[in-house]
Formats: sequence, structure tokens, C-alpha cells
Amino acid sequence: MTPTRATDQTLRKDAALNRERLLTAGRELLARNGLGVTLNDVAHHAGVGVGTAYRRFANKQELIDAILERQNDEVERILHAALAEPDPWDGLVLYLERSLALQARDRGMAQIFAGRYGRAAQYDETRDRIAPLVNLVADRAREAGALRDDVTGTDLIFLQIAFSAVAGVAQDGPPLDERDDAGQLYRRYLWIALDGLRTDGHRSPLPIPALTTAETHALLQPARPDHNVGSSHEG
Repeated sequence: MTPTRATDQTLRKDAALNRERLLTAGRELLARNGLGVTLNDVAHHAGVGVGTAYRRFANKQELIDAILERQNDEVERILHAALAEPDPWDGLVLYLERSLALQARDRGMAQIFAGRYGRAAQYDETRDRIAPLVNLVADRAREAGALRDDVTGTDLIFLQIAFSAVAGVAQDGPPLDERDDAGQLYRRYLWIALDGLRTDGHRSPLPIPALTTAETHALLQPARPDHNVGSSHEG
């Protein structure tokens, strides 16, 4: 091997390694902080220079596109596992539980999933990969007589957006005294909804106790902006 070829291979290997570092760092920051992070933030977190980051990704959108592709891979694996379940209802529950757990620990993914950020073409690609599988999960459960006959795959998508919002409220709120399960609060409402979706009238024990009025107030208070009515002036 000539010195030039060896140098080229080393440079390509370094470039691939830096790209992987940036993807890992980007996923970690997006999961923790949501879509407000910058490419500079990601570069610092990855331990690479800002110039290196911009050589691998022209802008934050390119980085998010690459991360979204990997997220879609994870969701697709969950859906295939759901479709492999012998019992179609168990498959539907598996899909919702695992997909929501993924979103609950990844704020950026939940925001992307809810349509908060991204290119139209990227959403089209996600739809083409994920939506047919979600529809199959719903179709199997409905055809087996386990799921209400008026519920479709798109309903499962919007239910996830709603439950992800609950997870976001719990993440953004302060720690609750004597409660260490607030981060799992979305699961309570998932299981209430699941009982409403099934046809056999079964009622599942709820996995998380309800919040008290005081706990609910404490959790929601940071999300309520202060309005100083007395400082407003009417013309």
C-alpha cells in the first residue's frame, strides 16, 4: 500500500469516526434537551471541532435527518416485533408501550414525531416506512375482534402524540415529594385508553397511581406563564 493510499484510508476512517461521534452526541443532546440544541452544542458534546461538525453536516437539519433515520430504524424494529406477536392485541400493546417508552426518554424524538420540526420530504419518508406497519398492527387487532372496529392506525399515532405530551409535562415539572414515578405517568393514561380501545370490556389495573390535586398543581405550575394583569395598558 502506498503512503498516499494509507493516508486517504486513515482520513476516511477519521471522518467516519467523527460522524459517528456527532450522531451519538446529537442523539444524547436531543433526547435530553429537545430540538433547541445547536450544531455547535453537538460538536462540543462530541469532543470535535465546530469546523469538523460542519464538514460532516452542513447544518442542524442534516444532523436531525440522520438521527431521524436511526430513530425510524428503532420504531420499525418495534413494529416488526409487534407484528410477530401471535396475539394481535398483545402486538398492539407492545407497539404502543415500546414506542412511547422510546419517546418518553427522547424529547427530541417526541417533538419530531409530533411534527414540531423537520423537512416535508423527511416526514414523507417516515410516513412511507412507518405508517403501513402501524396500520397493519391496528388491522390485525381489529380483524381479530380485539380492537374496536372504528379505530385505525392513524388513531394510534395521535394517541401517542397525546401521551408524549403527558410525558413532557412530567419531565419539565419539578420533582414531586414522595413520588418517584412521575416520569411514568403517561403509562397510566395509556392503559386507561387501552381499556377503551378493546372490545371485551376488560379493565386492567393501572400501573401508576393518580396524582393528587396538589401534585398536579405542582407539576403544571412551571408550564403556566406569569401574567401581570396590572401592568397591561389599554389604548
